[in-house]
This record gives sequence, C-alpha cells and structure tokens, in this order.
Amino acid sequence: MSSAISTSASSHKLVYIDNIKIILTVLVILHHTVITYGGSGGWYWVQKTSCFAALVPMTMFVSINQSFFMGFFFLLAAYFTESSYLKKGTARFITDRLVRLGIPLLFYSFVLSPILSYLVYYFAKGHHITFLQYLSGYDSWIDFGVMWFVAALLVFTMLYVFVQQFVKTDFKKAIPAPGVFKMLAFAVVLGTISFIVRIVFPVGWVLEPVGFQLGHFTQYISLFIIGILAARNNWLDQITDQTGKHLKQSIGLFLLFFPVFFLIRAKLDMPVSWYSGGFHWQSLLYAVWEQCIGLSIIIIFLTKGRKSWNHTSGLRTKLSRSNFVVYIFHPLVIVGLTLMIRNWQIDPAFKFIIIAPIIVIASYVLGALLLQIPGIKKIL
Repeated sequence: MSSAISTSASSHKLVYIDNIKIILTVLVILHHTVITYGGSGGWYWVQKTSCFAALVPMTMFVSINQSFFMGFFFLLAAYFTESSYLKKGTARFITDRLVRLGIPLLFYSFVLSPILSYLVYYFAKGHHITFLQYLSGYDSWIDFGVMWFVAALLVFTMLYVFVQQFVKTDFKKAIPAPGVFKMLAFAVVLGTISFIVRIVFPVGWVLEPVGFQLGHFTQYISLFIIGILAARNNWLDQITDQTGKHLKQSIGLFLLFFPVFFLIRAKLDMPVSWYSGGFHWQSLLYAVWEQCIGLSIIIIFLTKGRKSWNHTSGLRTKLSRSNFVVYIFHPLVIVGLTLMIRNWQIDPAFKFIIIAPIIVIASYVLGALLLQIPGIKKIL
C-alpha cells in the first residue's frame, strides 16, 4: 500500500506483488461502493437496492472479498516488514512507521472523517448548516474509518519490534512452504478459532473508537505472522503452481456453499446473524468456509501473479505508487459521487453499475494529483 510497506522498486522479481496490490485496492473501492448500494456492511451513507436479483451477487461479492482481501494486505505488509527492520535498525524503523502510518491516520481522523460526516449531514440528511457550525457540535474526533487497517498495522508492527527486541526469535531452521493439505488444515483451524472468537465478538461488532472488527482479527493476526514466516523462508518462490491449480479447483466447491447457506437459512427460518457469530453451528460452518475460500484465493493470486503478472508498465507503476493515497481518499470519492446522484430516479443497483468504474478511475486520478503536492511523497 504505502511505500513503507511496498516492494522495492529494484526488485523486479516481486513486481507481481505491486500488481496484486493494485487489484486489492480496486477491490476495496468496489467493496465500499457495493455496500453503499446493497451489500451488507456499514458505510457513511447507504442507498440500498431492494432488487433481490442484485442483492444476491452483491452479498456474494462482499462475502468473498471479506474472506481474503484485508488479510491479504496484512500478509503482504508483513512480508516486507522484517527486511525493512533489519535494513533500517530499530529507531529508524519505528520513526519511519510512525511517520508513514501515523500521520495519515491522524489526518484521516481529524480532517477527512469530519468532512465525510458533514457531506452526509448536509446533503443526505438535509441539515443545511456551514461546515464550521457543524464542527462546533462535532464530537467524533477519533474516527479511523477505513484507516482501521493502518491503525492495526501500526499496532502489529510495534508488537513485532517488541518481540524482536525482548523475545528470542532466532529461528535458524528453514520451514518449507506448506502444501495444499496443510494450507486447508490451517484454514479449518483458523475458521474454528474465528468461530470461538465470534461467540463473544460477532462479525459487525466494532471496537470503538478504533474501528476494529475483532471477529475478523483472528485471520489478520495469523496472516501477519504468516507473512513474517513466508519472508524468512522464501515461501512465495516455493509455493508451486500445482498448489495453486489444486486450490483453484477447490474454489468451485466452496462457491457451491452459497446456495447451501441460503437453503439452511430458508429451511430453518433462522436469523442471518447466526452466520455472523454466537454459539451456532451455522457460525462455525461459515467461519470455516470463509477461511478456506479466503486462503485459497490468496494462494491463487500469488501463484498466478508470479507466473503471469511479474511485469510492469508506466501506467502500472503510477497506479502502484498511488495505491496508499487512493486507499486513504477513496471514501471521499465514493461519498462525493454517490451523493451527487442520490436523487437520480433509477434503482440503486443500476447506479452502482454506472458509477462504480467512474469511482475507481476518479480515485486513482485524485491519488495521482495529490502525489504532486510537495512533501506528500515523503510521507505517502
């Protein structure tokens, strides 16, 4: 995402990682746009479609995304953490992370969040007051929004530094890359632990004010650790194409669970929340499915990327450089453009089809323009 957690420009061997990050960033933009118009999840403002034919693919899109894309970001960030730490040393590494992650985090909370909230308050809710009048009653100054990821990454990184400083972690014995069976077994264990965590912290429960959904953090913590181990043992080069092919074949089976989930809910007349947490076997089934399909997608991306996406161009280089800026500012683009067409009298599902590609393009154009501001490149 940021240059602080991206691949080295000189490392042509890992160009495909930068290309994967572009795809993941686009998925983040589309994810939040889908939520605006019908997908499950929270957002600054929503205008949900009531069309069942649109709600089904929107729900599937959000569910599949959630199964892997943020965990993937944590894995990739961790993969380059140790090399940066060893290169810079403890003091410089900490300073670098506080600047490159901490400053954007504070900017979002103290500048962007109030602006986004005001836009919704003024245009969607119809309270026509000035921005200064709005700020006089504003009391949500700690609001990380989408930057919860950066806050969590900062916490994980500082914990990594603590372990490096005070805990003996000199693992000299190489660990070979896991095969398909071990990967899926790991996913099942991860899903089971997620189920246990979600008994107390169901999906949707948010730790305020930092915005952490603890129901997903089992995966995030695990994949951050996996990222460290993968870098130490060069797993990205060791994972075979055959492993990717086997997992690709399993995706079809995992996708068949969507009608199964709908049938279970219909037959048992159960609340959909039973899939999100609590002591329900449906929550266990969903958690295990989520980790299995999520890990499979991650491995498919890595093997496919290494084989077919390990090249770049001028455009891809610019897109990659803009990723972190796009991540920070894409809510402003989504909220701004969707509010502009809020009164357009067509079904919200059609609004999504029309506005989604415009939002993606506008987010990257804005990101590229912001990088031209003096001093921004030093931080982002």
